[in-house]
Amino acid sequence: MKLRYSQTSPFVRKVLMVAHEIGLADRIELSPTDVWSPDSPIVRENPLSKIPTLLTDDGMVLFDSPVIVEYLDSLHDGAKLIPPTGPARWTALRQQALGDGICDAGVLRRVEGLRPPNLRSAEWDNRQRAAIFRTFDRLEVDARDLPDPDQPNVGSLAVLSAMGYMDFRFAHEPWRTGRPALAHWFEAASKRPSFLATLPPTE
Repeated sequence: MKLRYSQTSPFVRKVLMVAHEIGLADRIELSPTDVWSPDSPIVRENPLSKIPTLLTDDGMVLFDSPVIVEYLDSLHDGAKLIPPTGPARWTALRQQALGDGICDAGVLRRVEGLRPPNLRSAEWDNRQRAAIFRTFDRLEVDARDLPDPDQPNVGSLAVLSAMGYMDFRFAHEPWRTGRPALAHWFEAASKRPSFLATLPPTE
């Protein structure tokens, strides 16, 4: 398999954490991809020109991260990271949506910050920031529903990736303040080998 990726994408990181957790990381060839380049091969594979994009061994092209995660989870015989049925399934998928939503808003803020100053919208940035911190507030309220760090699922990995992205791109806006349950959970969960193996570059 080949994964079109960037080391700084939180969605890629979620996919790679999943791959590490289920023992498939060694089967994935990582292909650095510049989605902004007009001649990037990704435009022929994914009309959205977004990462992550997975090229499977049998010729399929899969996107975006929830689809890739579900595909990878189907390739192993161990405990599934996406619970198959019942309330556990919907809780995990809801947590994935919350984690991905934080990352969506964070990436939008990052892109907005790269625009020329005269074209940036403070209103747009504030809207995305508010969405991020409302979501962290909800996760704090529901922190008891987060899986034990030693028993991760797709929801906890998505939330973990979102927290890591905030530390990476928005360290000046600490999400831990006023959220002790989340901070405690992250302290333990961030020690997982899958998290440590997928750290973004330091510069």
